Amino acid sequence: MAPTGNTRLRAARQGLGLRSQAAFADAVTDAARRIGLRVSVTTRTVRRWESASPPWPHPEHAAALETLFRRPITELGFSPPWSLGGASGAARPAVAEIPAGHGALGTEFVGLPPSVATDYLSVTVGYRQLYWALPATRLHRPVAEHARLGADLIAQVPLPSRRLFAAAVAESSLLAGRLEFFDLQKPEMSQPSFVVALQAAHEAGDSLIGAAILAHMAFAPAFSGDPTRAEEARDRMRAARAFARRGDAPSEMIAWIDAVEAEVETRFGDIRRALALIRHAEDRYAAPDDRSCPAWLDWFSETRLAGFKGNTLMVAGRGREARDTLERVLRDLPDSAVKQRAVILADLAAAAVLEQLPEQACALLGETLDHLGRYWYATAMDRVKSVRESLRRWDSLPEVRALDERLYDWHTTVNSLVG
Repeated sequence: MAPTGNTRLRAARQGLGLRSQAAFADAVTDAARRIGLRVSVTTRTVRRWESASPPWPHPEHAAALETLFRRPITELGFSPPWSLGGASGAARPAVAEIPAGHGALGTEFVGLPPSVATDYLSVTVGYRQLYWALPATRLHRPVAEHARLGADLIAQVPLPSRRLFAAAVAESSLLAGRLEFFDLQKPEMSQPSFVVALQAAHEAGDSLIGAAILAHMAFAPAFSGDPTRAEEARDRMRAARAFARRGDAPSEMIAWIDAVEAEVETRFGDIRRALALIRHAEDRYAAPDDRSCPAWLDWFSETRLAGFKGNTLMVAGRGREARDTLERVLRDLPDSAVKQRAVILADLAAAAVLEQLPEQACALLGETLDHLGRYWYATAMDRVKSVRESLRRWDSLPEVRALDERLYDWHTTVNSLVG
């Protein structure tokens, strides 16, 4: 009987001496780590790759496969989805017809080597990791320039590597938008970055990162304080869910989308809906799912979901429950979660205000300011100022006056104004 399935990949795998699918999965994972990617390949994924109809690999898996075999994945039995026309017969998405240099994808074609995709992705991964260590004011400019460079080059990358390259551009522009929105508090800058990210995700045919981008685009109307923008935010969330379904998102990513929508509903006053979404997200975590999230979704975990829950409970006026939840989050956060730690401390201070404990709230805000002195994060500072506003009835307390001395010292004031 003639062999079936993806015989080209199987032959290449056996040519490297990898006799089992488990050994192959380990080899691809090791290859990913050598080029700076934090992905984990399972035997289930390998079985799908070696099946008769292998799916086009996720961009980071593709980079690892090309590193391991030192050849394009189109030579390993994979057919790009645009060459097949997709289930509906649609052609491969075209590059946006917007001139290069205007914040959108370029169209001029000048041939580049296929290796440019892997090289560009390696830099993208480096910036992803630096996000957790470097100040946003230092990191934003190189990330934004990297994203713009990628957008200008997409049309110049050879077709077999273009999907991988475009997905890396989408991630880079998403990171630029995250820095602009959360770290620098410049939402007017973040939206164009998210639009370019969405265009690049379209070029890559990557529905999962498209879902992530759309969910991020819901934050601007939600944080605006304008109740007339509620439907705008909810429309973004509906789009994010549609893209997540299209990409067969793993449970953890669905839980993150639930958490984002819960924050949207919290800010527009529908606390019952927000808490229902949090419960749904907790259920998604409890359900077994051996699919791993994309490596770029490194801003979410079960502990950070509890952080969303604590904030919602606090806004709902359930101070004791919020405090218990947030204290557990603070204990469980990894040391690298320096930005989230400041947010949780500020939320704990808000919960203390609800419990009529102003001295404790001031102590927690002082600890938050200590943390922000080492790791500045504008979103956390915004929370600090919100809690300080809620302390107005205790303005005469020495602890509140001492807090103001800290809050309006030279260092904090300058950081607040320059981002």
